[in-house]
Amino acid sequence: MITTKSVDAVVVGLGWTGSIVARELVDAGLRVVALERGGPRDAQEFSYPQKDDELKFVQRNVLMTNLALETLTFRNRSSETALPMRNHGSFLVGDGVGGSGTHWGGVTWRWLPWDHEPRRRLEERYGRKFVPKDMTIQDWGVTYDELEPWYAKVEADWAVSGKAGNILGQRIEGGNPFEGPRSGEYGNPPLSPSNMMVEMERAARSLGLHPFTAPAAISSRAYTNADGIQYGQCHYNGFCERFGCPSNAKASPVNTVLPLLTSKSNFELRTHSRVMKVNLDSSKRRATGVTYVDALGREIFQPAELVILSAYGLGNVHLMLLSGIGEPYDPITGRGVIGKNYAYQCQGGVTVFLDDDKWMNPWMGSGGLQMALDDFNVETNDFEKLGFIGGATIATASNGARPIAFRPVPPGTPSWGTDWKRAVVKHYQHTFPINGQGGGMAYASNYLDLDPTYRDAFGRPMLRMTFDFNENEQRMANYATDQCERIGKATGAKVVAKRSAPKQYDIVPYQSTHNTGGAIMGVDPSQSAINSYLQSWDVPNVFAVGANAFPQNAGKNPTGPLAALAYRTAHAIRHRYLKAPGLIS
Repeated sequence: MITTKSVDAVVVGLGWTGSIVARELVDAGLRVVALERGGPRDAQEFSYPQKDDELKFVQRNVLMTNLALETLTFRNRSSETALPMRNHGSFLVGDGVGGSGTHWGGVTWRWLPWDHEPRRRLEERYGRKFVPKDMTIQDWGVTYDELEPWYAKVEADWAVSGKAGNILGQRIEGGNPFEGPRSGEYGNPPLSPSNMMVEMERAARSLGLHPFTAPAAISSRAYTNADGIQYGQCHYNGFCERFGCPSNAKASPVNTVLPLLTSKSNFELRTHSRVMKVNLDSSKRRATGVTYVDALGREIFQPAELVILSAYGLGNVHLMLLSGIGEPYDPITGRGVIGKNYAYQCQGGVTVFLDDDKWMNPWMGSGGLQMALDDFNVETNDFEKLGFIGGATIATASNGARPIAFRPVPPGTPSWGTDWKRAVVKHYQHTFPINGQGGGMAYASNYLDLDPTYRDAFGRPMLRMTFDFNENEQRMANYATDQCERIGKATGAKVVAKRSAPKQYDIVPYQSTHNTGGAIMGVDPSQSAINSYLQSWDVPNVFAVGANAFPQNAGKNPTGPLAALAYRTAHAIRHRYLKAPGLIS
């Protein structure tokens, strides 16, 4: 094994969270090495016309991790044998510099105040016995109000476009009336609504609901952030989510943070460097660095005083299990914390088929462009009356009707042949979706651990996922789907095709890249893997920064709170940990 020169900090994975923390440490004067398992990203790859290649970027998933080298195994319940995930399906983990922040759609929510402390709010409203015993949800250890300044920083740095609905407790027309109090307005006005968004908004308002254009880290106009990073204006060209951005309108680590890092002499990026484990000293209470394999297959030990795990949430959990950081979770005894509280989202919705005189022009759009409403999300719901805990964001997304994948036809249409082709042509311009993105509570039976049978290309046990939807989430998603149907019918459409929540989780079809939990945050070391600064309770010079920290899932995309927590963690490391290494209190 080759041993390299020791550095102050090593960052494992250079996506959103890794780049945010690395930038803060570099600015503090630390010598930082970032290890990225994939390759670099060339801006020419995302320029016209080669950028608009649906076959390359969607069907062949060239921006995603190579499953032949590293994948996971899956089963619905612990009585089953888990099998390897051979093809990209339910979720898409990015590869290369920028990680999933390169191919994401740009949706940048603040999670609702309830999402940060559900246990406390549930018990105050319904009593301590209301939460089912097998539901292992818990509070974050940091409230929405405490995280608000960091949400604001994310929005300012990333050129987020949107409309505030609540500034310092004052409700603002046109925004989300159910959001938590904000300290100020967005830096950019909302993106321009598409025809389908206007149709959904009109129908929703006729029912007394409160639709608004969702916030997105896609600049609606030319914008320069406080660091001097310049954004172009969105082109609404339809190839956005799962693609890079040719107009530099969509925020990504590559165009937002990386230019600030690569100009510094105390920062080094090593691509094609796959970390195998975090090395610990004999006490198992301190990390000494990481071992990784480079592009030539050489095993290299990188000594470091500080280890930042930012290898996507699932990757962070895998590395902690492989490295012996924290006690693995045991679903039978309930002991242990690493692998606990893996959660996902449960979804449903409708497709609205309009008359031929209503043209939706579905091709025009961008990844984060959507008309949304929170009228049926968490605290707006009476959980006792409805029979479930949680809620959903309901939205009509207008992210581009790509020609290979977008072929909506009404129920009863043949699945192939001349009649199917005619139906595709007939309905392409006259349909739109309304979807319910439902949250997911955590359960004792849903967890991550190491597979005892299957190993990856490097000889390591694969990460094993044991997960299925609970009846609570199915009820919640079906309730949200019913509301989608109400809105769809309010358009006057003759056909509203319903897609109810699945009875069982299937890892094959794409759903969302919103995996959470497995190394969760909290205030009790016996119930959480990391503290509210995402610092390992057991190995204090290791920080696990990612969606692995969320103790349960929400009915919103996770990138906004994930980034806000990363900014908060980076600030705490620089201004508190470095002055007094040890657990940050």
